[in-house]
Amino acid sequence: MLEVFVSAANQNDRDGAKERLQACKGRYPRLKLIWADGQYTGWLIDWAAQELDICLEIVQRKDDLGGFVVLPRRWVVERTFAWLGRYKRLAKDYELNPLHSESLIYLAMSHILLRRLAN
Repeated sequence: MLEVFVSAANQNDRDGAKERLQACKGRYPRLKLIWADGQYTGWLIDWAAQELDICLEIVQRKDDLGGFVVLPRRWVVERTFAWLGRYKRLAKDYELNPLHSESLIYLAMSHILLRRLAN
């Protein structure tokens, strides 16, 4: 996980993504492709391509598919959310300060990676 940004529920996801994409481009200049869900369609795709030279690829479910279908690259995000959900402080929204939530996510991901390295 490269960046974590926890925002208030009344902030639009695209606006928060714009801030995060700018920060990521400065920290990770080799970043060229980002997979995102359908919430990030619209002007953000064009903005990322023109301003940051990043391809924002939307992974969307097709309506004509029946039942459960594994979408390419979408499972990576859902799997990561499942890993984070195993940590009690991240299973529910207990924190009042968004920075605390961000810190706990970084801590949990560090624990996951260290546990994998130790094996």
